[in-house]
Order: sequence, then structure tokens, then C-alpha cells
Amino acid sequence: MNSLALMPQKSCPYCSGSGWEKNENDGSMKHCRCLQSGRIERLLQAANIPKRYEHCDLESYGPMDKSQTIAKSYVSRFVGQYPNIDVGLLFLGTCGVGKTHLAVALLRQLIREKGAIGLFYDFRDLLREIQASWDSVARTSEVEVLRPVLDADVLVLDELGSNKPTDWVRETVAYIINGRYNDKKVTIFTSNFLDVPNASAGEFEPEPQNPRVREESLTDRIGARLRSRLYEMCRVIEIRGKDFRKTHKQAEYRF
Repeated sequence: MNSLALMPQKSCPYCSGSGWEKNENDGSMKHCRCLQSGRIERLLQAANIPKRYEHCDLESYGPMDKSQTIAKSYVSRFVGQYPNIDVGLLFLGTCGVGKTHLAVALLRQLIREKGAIGLFYDFRDLLREIQASWDSVARTSEVEVLRPVLDADVLVLDELGSNKPTDWVRETVAYIINGRYNDKKVTIFTSNFLDVPNASAGEFEPEPQNPRVREESLTDRIGARLRSRLYEMCRVIEIRGKDFRKTHKQAEYRF
């Protein structure tokens, strides 16, 4: 049985669990309002949002940098435009600037307000699940793991590029991105890897007497071809600011 199917609430005051309530206008019977509310809760439960981020919403996101204010504004507009939108978002920024918070807030709001079927995955966890499916005694297959990832109306893929960029990792990313791109599915990505200039192309000039080591970019981690595809399917939102976990969370701890 599909866990997201419409099911009445046994304690509902309008239908007493039957799934039908009387239309106040003409006395006819109609589907009870509890069916939809119950479905939303099941959608949220099925979205795979980690407990650490279950509280994340736009109201609790307090911008401390202009770029964070702009990012929050984009998310609000995105919700208003959905489902009449076929591009996703790519949040780029260093650790602790609120990328995952905004991505989860967007996912939860689209589920609650638009009834979207949403799914959250940390990219590393997804790869581990796929690898585990290769075990001959595993109860799931790679197809079963990837099916909800490809089918979800809205997918949040957190920490893109966090795994070592092996050929298999690149192929897996390509399969997911291309599948969702071709089906015009909305995908929200976050990554700690920025689009830094290309040193080999002469775009990166080291400081005098203090040469800087070029940091890896998102292109380095997923490849130029897939990075180009992301330009087509996502609006890039770069978020700056201090590490919230370091500057605020540490100050809250009392022993």
C-alpha cells in the first residue's frame, strides 16, 4: 500500500474516520478535509529530512549578511512561483552560512503549501545506500534506491561534491542530474565548493611573495560537463558570512 495515499483520520470530528463529510451547502457528501491534512504529514515524514533540520523554516532563518538576505528572498519567491517553474537552486557557500537550512525550509514549505512530493538526501548518504544495494544479500536494489530520487517533485541534494570524485561518483551524479533535468524535475543543491577561477587558464593571480594554493572548485569535484548542466537547471545563489556553528552555537553551550 502506498504510504502517501489519502487516508482518513480516525479521530476526525468531521468524518469520524470514514473519509467523507457532509457538504454544508447542499447536504451532499464530499471527501473530508482531513484527507489532505493527513497526506501532508505523511509527505513530511516520507521526505527523509534529518531530525537536526526538522525545525528549519524561513521564519527561523535570521540573515546576518546581505547575501543571506538575498538568498532568503529568492526562496520566498520560489515558493510563490512553484509549480510554474522548471529550474532549481544551487546554494554555494562555506560551512555554516545556512545553505542546508534554506534548502530544507524551501522543501518543507513546498510540501506544506503546495502538496509537493519532496525528498532530502545528503549526497554522501545516498552514495552509501547505493553501494550497500550491491551486496548480494541486500533487500533493496540500486534501482529501488534511485527511483524515489528520480521521481520526487522536489529533491534536495545536500553537500554535492563532498565525496572523492571517482569515475563512479561522477557517473552516479550524472545519472541523477540528467534524469531529473530531462524530466524537468526541480532539484535543490547545496555545496561547500565554490566556482573559483581557473588557475590553469591564467585567471588566478597569486599574491606577491605569498602564492596561494588554488582550492578545489565545484567543477573539480563533479566535472565540467555536469557543472555546465547545473547552469542550465539551477539558479546559483552564493551565500557568504561567518560560520554560524562556530560564532553562535559554541557561545550557547554551557557546562
